[in-house]
Amino acid sequence: MKDDGLLTSAELGARVRELRKSQGVIQAQLAGLANTGVRFVSDLENGKETCHLGKTLRVLSTLGVVVYIRSPYDKE
Repeated sequence: MKDDGLLTSAELGARVRELRKSQGVIQAQLAGLANTGVRFVSDLENGKETCHLGKTLRVLSTLGVVVYIRSPYDKE
């Protein structure tokens, strides 16, 4: 199966929600741990396209996510 990664903010938000729920964490807990607001976590999970990158990366890190950037020119 080919993995094209995430392509949209909606896909990223859905994945964040899935990861949060799988860890048994509510939005308020995640917001506190990531030093953001509940509104930000909600916006991120709902695919808001203008979410602040720094806060997004903090939320991902809090969930234990490591972000990789791969170019189509990178060798596999």
